[in-house]
Amino acid sequence: MLARDWYYTQRRRLGLDSAVASIYDRHDDSDLRARAALTMLGVQPGWRVADIGCGNGVLAVEAALMGAEVDAIDISPAMLALAKIQASDRKVAVRTQPAGLLSFAYKPNSYDLIVSEFVLHHLPDFWKAVALARIHAALKPGASFYLRDIVFVSMPDGVDRDVEAWADFSIKNHEFDRDSVVTHMRDEYSTFGWVIERLLTDVGFTLVSADYHAPLHGTYLLRKPKPGEQS
Repeated sequence: MLARDWYYTQRRRLGLDSAVASIYDRHDDSDLRARAALTMLGVQPGWRVADIGCGNGVLAVEAALMGAEVDAIDISPAMLALAKIQASDRKVAVRTQPAGLLSFAYKPNSYDLIVSEFVLHHLPDFWKAVALARIHAALKPGASFYLRDIVFVSMPDGVDRDVEAWADFSIKNHEFDRDSVVTHMRDEYSTFGWVIERLLTDVGFTLVSADYHAPLHGTYLLRKPKPGEQS
């Protein structure tokens, strides 16, 4: 087997310091939105949950408050520091792991739920598939994967219009500046929604739902089939 010096590393895209990480800590209703998502996903006490790309740890902490055993995973030390503060402030135990979609440690068939929000676009499409296959392997049969990301719904002839709308939406609703939008389009790897859906089903997931909302946002609910079920 070839040495793994060819293996893609998300750490080369690391660059988040505490100042940048603080952007993700400004939304007062983020805990309510996280709790609503986790309730929709049916989180139960005793579940094993992983939040990959956990950011400031709000969702991970909310899952812990619901009685789950939680792994908060992120490649950014600044983000993990925020997650630890969140957990301490809310008086819950959350395990942190400095890793990304391609490097998080797991035991096969061990998680009841994995969540990943706005992280997959950091990977080129081949490596998206590798990451999704790892998530599939980490989940218990019958368990769910909840994915949100920045995706293209229209074809390229509509991209100019969509990107302008997304820029306006992100600036007005998420306090990002235009440079962040420019950097994303130029240097990151958002892809089409239909590509994401095909990647998800090809690695073995059943696509429960796909919701395309707001400019360039997609939300996917997936299930890992039990043995004998069709994916």
